Amino acid sequence: MGKAEKLVVEVVAAHNLMPKDGQGSSSAYVEVEFEHQKRRTRPRPRELNPVWNERLVFPVADPGDLPYRAIDVAVYNDRALAGGAGSGGRNFLGKVRVPAAGVPAPGEEAVTQLFTLEKRSLFSHIRGEITLKVYRIGGGGGGGSGDNVVAKASASKQEKPTKVAVSGPEVVAAPHANGGKKQHHPHQHQQQPIVAVQPPPPQQQRQAPMAMDILPQPQPQVPMAMKPPVMFADHHHYPVPTAMFSGRPGDFSLKETRPRLGGGASADKASATYDLVEQMQYLYVRVVRARGAAAPAEAVAEVKLGNYRGLTAATSAGSGGHHHWDQVFAFSKETIQSSFVEVFVRAARAGGDDHAGRVWFDLSEVPRRAPPDSTLAPQWYAMEDRKGERGGVEVMAAVWYGTQADEAFAEAWHSKAAGVQGPGPLGSIKSKVYVAPKLWYLRVSVVEAQDLLPMDKGPMTMSRYPELFVRAQVGNQMQRTRPSSVVPNRGPSSPFWNEDLMFVVAEPFEEFLVLQVEDHVSPGRDEILGRLVVPVSNIERRWDEKLVVSRWYGLDRGTGGGNVAINNPNRFGSRVHLRLSLDGGYHVLDEATAYSSDLRPTGKQLWQPHVGVLELGVLGATGLIPMKARDGRGATADSYCVAKYGQKWIRTRTVVDSVCPRWNEQYTWEVFDPCTVITIGVFDNCHVDKPQSGNTSVVVRDNCVGKVRIRLSTLETDRVYTHAYPLLMLHPSGVKKMGELHLAVRFCCGNAGNMYHAYVRPLLPKMHYVEPLLVRQVESLRFQATSVVAARLGRTEPPLGKEVVEYMLDHRSHLWSMRRSKANFFRLVAVLSGLIAIGKWFELVRSWHRPVHSCLAVFTFLVFVLMPELILPTAFLVMAFTGLWRYRVRPRHPPHMDMRLSHADAATVDELDEEFDTFPSSRGDVVRFRYERLRSVAGRVQTVVGDIATQGERMQAVLSWRDPRATLLFSIACVTAAVIAYAVPMKVLIGLWGLYAMRPPRFRSRMPSPLMNFFRRLPSKADILL
Repeated sequence: MGKAEKLVVEVVAAHNLMPKDGQGSSSAYVEVEFEHQKRRTRPRPRELNPVWNERLVFPVADPGDLPYRAIDVAVYNDRALAGGAGSGGRNFLGKVRVPAAGVPAPGEEAVTQLFTLEKRSLFSHIRGEITLKVYRIGGGGGGGSGDNVVAKASASKQEKPTKVAVSGPEVVAAPHANGGKKQHHPHQHQQQPIVAVQPPPPQQQRQAPMAMDILPQPQPQVPMAMKPPVMFADHHHYPVPTAMFSGRPGDFSLKETRPRLGGGASADKASATYDLVEQMQYLYVRVVRARGAAAPAEAVAEVKLGNYRGLTAATSAGSGGHHHWDQVFAFSKETIQSSFVEVFVRAARAGGDDHAGRVWFDLSEVPRRAPPDSTLAPQWYAMEDRKGERGGVEVMAAVWYGTQADEAFAEAWHSKAAGVQGPGPLGSIKSKVYVAPKLWYLRVSVVEAQDLLPMDKGPMTMSRYPELFVRAQVGNQMQRTRPSSVVPNRGPSSPFWNEDLMFVVAEPFEEFLVLQVEDHVSPGRDEILGRLVVPVSNIERRWDEKLVVSRWYGLDRGTGGGNVAINNPNRFGSRVHLRLSLDGGYHVLDEATAYSSDLRPTGKQLWQPHVGVLELGVLGATGLIPMKARDGRGATADSYCVAKYGQKWIRTRTVVDSVCPRWNEQYTWEVFDPCTVITIGVFDNCHVDKPQSGNTSVVVRDNCVGKVRIRLSTLETDRVYTHAYPLLMLHPSGVKKMGELHLAVRFCCGNAGNMYHAYVRPLLPKMHYVEPLLVRQVESLRFQATSVVAARLGRTEPPLGKEVVEYMLDHRSHLWSMRRSKANFFRLVAVLSGLIAIGKWFELVRSWHRPVHSCLAVFTFLVFVLMPELILPTAFLVMAFTGLWRYRVRPRHPPHMDMRLSHADAATVDELDEEFDTFPSSRGDVVRFRYERLRSVAGRVQTVVGDIATQGERMQAVLSWRDPRATLLFSIACVTAAVIAYAVPMKVLIGLWGLYAMRPPRFRSRMPSPLMNFFRRLPSKADILL
C-alpha cells in the first residue's frame, strides 16, 4: 500500500453539545468508522464546545469505490471522566454520515464543513453541530511494520515531522505551532500534537493481534518533546474490504426497517390518520393580527425561539388600525433550546432591539392539540413595550403543541428552513398535492376536399399534378396527411385522403384546431390553399365505437384566423369534409403500459368501482449524496419526494440542508386496478438558492436523485411494508447509489369480489381493442401526453418542473440503448430457459447415462400413450402442486430496481454516453464509430432473420414443384404415411415414435436423420437475392 491513497478525517470541534454527565457538561470524544475501521479522538473533559483538531487517517482499499462508501462519525460522552467516578461506559451525543463521494482528491483544496448532529433513535436527546474536514492524501513510501503517514498541519513554518516509535501502528507527530523546536517545558504536555493513526498490514495484525490496543501500555521514558501522545484505538480488528461494488450486491439490496409508526404503543387519537409515519412534534405559533395606538404604520411580526427567528411579511394598518398577517410558525421540538417563545411587533424597517411590543409564552404551559379537535382559537394579548409597560399594542396569537397531522403544518413557516428567503424559494419548499389534467384523444378524420383553387395559375402550375395534403396543428402538436392519390372520376381540385390524425388535448380545452390545405409546389415551398380554425371545446365527444356525424367546413383563403363568414370578401367555394371527435373511450397513455399507474378510460361514466385504497408513508431518506455546496455549511442537499399514481401527484416539503431528510408525510389513493404501479422519486430542490434578482431568463432545473416503482399486485392486502429502497441512478460514468428511501406502504382491499374480477377484465378499455391504435401512434401520442402534462403541471404554484415530470414518466424509455437492449436479450434468454431445460432433460433421457431415470421416463410415456385421458389432469395437478409448494419460498418483500437485471453494472462508458446522448445526436466525433457498431449488430440480426426466412421458404417449397424430384418424393411419402396412419391405431404410432426417439445411443447413428437431410436440401429464395 505504499502508493495507495489514504482518507484523512480532521475532527476540528463540536458546538453546543447535550450535557450527559449529570453536572451540566459532557466529556466528549469522536469515533470515526470507515470500511470497518474505527479511530477515535481524545476525550475533552467537561466541555460542551470541545476542540480537538485531530486527524485520523484510514487506508483506502480502492479509490474508485469511494463514491459508494460513507464515513460514519459518532460523538460520545466518556462517563469514566465524569468527576472521576463511575465504572466506565459512554453516552451517545449524536452522529453524522458523510458520503465519501464528495471527498476531495489528493492535491485538491479541502473545505471545513459544519454538520448537524442527528439522532440514533426516536428517543435520543441530541443537539449541536460538529466541524469536520475530510480529504484524501497520497500514500507515502515506507517500510518496517507499516506505512508512514504524514499529517500536514497549518502553521507559520512547515518543518519535517518527527517520527515517534510506538508499538503497533506507526505514528507521525505533526510539527508544533512554534516551528517544531524542542522545548523541555513543564507545560509541554498541554499542547498535544496532532496525530494520524495507520493500521498495520494484515500480516502483522495476525501476528500481533493486540498491537492496536495501545492505550493501557506503559509509555517509554523519552524526552518531553518526543513523548508519544495518548491515542485511542478500537480493541477489535476489522479487515479492509477489497471487493468492488459489482461484487457487493448487498449495497444495492432492499432492506426491511422497523420504524416507530404512528407513535408506537403510545399512539393517541392524532395518529389515526397518520399511522404509516413517525410522529414529529412541533411547536406552532400563529400570529393573526395586531392593533393599538403605538403600532407602527408598516409593521411586521417576529417570532423568536432560542436562535430561531421568523418574520411575517410587512403589512400596513388597515381598517380599525389592524395589521393582519395570519401566519403560522412551526418549530421542530428537536431543535427547541429555550424555555419560552417570544412574539414581537416592530416597524418594518426597524433594526436591533427596537420594537413596539413584546409578549412571551412559557413552553411548559403551552397546551397540546390532538386532531381531529378543532383549531385552537387565538386570543388578544397585551404586549410590553421597551419600558416594560403594557397597553400600547395588542396581538392576537395562539400557541400550541402538535404533530405533522395538524392542518397548519403544510402552510406553516418551518424553523429548519429559516435560511430560505423570498416568495419563490419559500413557495417551492412546501408540500402540495397536484391533480394532473384529464387527457383526451382528439381524432381528426380528413375525408376529402372540393373546389380547391391554386394560388398561382401560371404555366408551371397547369402542367403538373398538384401534391395536396392537409396540415393540422393543436398547440405545439403538428401532423400532416399523405399527399392525395389519383382517384378515378376525381379531378385535381377534389382530392381524397380518408386519413385519421390523432392529438392529445387536456381539460379545460383552451387550444384551437388549425387545419391548412397545402400544395407542395417545390422542395421547401408549400402554398396554402385554404385554412380552418375550430375551437377544441366545440368538438363533439364520443364514448364508444359509434362514429360521429361528419361535416363540411368552408375554407378561408385569406390570412385571417377564423372561419369563413358570409360577407367575407375572401370567401369562395372551397371546402373540406371532416369528422372531428373527442374520444373518451380510450385511456391516454402517458406512461409505459408495463408500469402504468392508471388504465381507466377518459370518460368517467365508463369507470369501474374502485377495488381498494393505497396508503403511502414517505418516512425519509438516508445517505443521500450531496448535490450542492454552500458557504460555511459544506456539501449538502435540499431534498423532496414526488409520488405519482393515477392523476394524483404529491410532493413533500423540501428538507433544507440535510443529506438524511425526514419527511414523515402520508398520502392516500383510490385503486381501480391492482395490476398498476406507483412511482416515487427523490429530487434535489435547486430553487432554494435561486437568485432574487428577478431575472426570469435563468432556468433552474431540479436534480434527479433516484426513483422507486412498486407494483400493487405484489403486495399483500392490509399488510404494512416498511423498507429502505436503494436509490439507483444511472450516470455517464456508471450506476451509483444515491442513498436510500424509507417508505411505508399498505394496500387495503375494499371489495374482494371486485379485486378478483379485475384480474379477468381487459387490461385496457374497450376502444383499444375495437379501434386499436398503431404502435407508432401509441409512442407518438405518449410523447405528446407527457409534454401536455408537464406544461399543465408547470403552471401550478409551486410549479412541478418539466424535468421532474419527464423523469417520473420515463419519457426516454423508447430511445435506443445498447444497455437496455442487452438487458432485454438476457430477459428473453431467462424466459426461454425453461424450454431449454426441458430439451436438456430430454437429451439426458435419450443418452441413457442414468438408466433408471430413462426407464422411468419411457414407462411414463407408455402410460400416457395407453391412457391419454390422464395427460391434461396430470399436467394441471402438477402445476397446482408446484404453485402450492413454492408458497413457502414466496417473495416476502416487494421488488425494487435491480441493477444486474438492468445490465447497469456491466455497461461500458461508451454505451452509457450513447444512452445519455440527445436525439438527434450531438456527438459528431463518435457517431461514426457507433454507427459502425450498430451495423455489425444489425448484420448479425440480418443473418438470423435470413436463416429463419430460409427455413420457412423450404417448407413452402415442399409442394411448390420448384424442385420436382423433392416434391415427387414428398408426395409418395405422404401417400405411404396416409395408408399407414389409416391402418395402424394412433396410440401405436405415437408409442413407436416415442420409443424410437428415446432408444439407447448404441442403436442410434451420429449422422443426421434422412428427414432432416431431405429438408436441408430443399430450395429457398436465398439464391436469387442480389
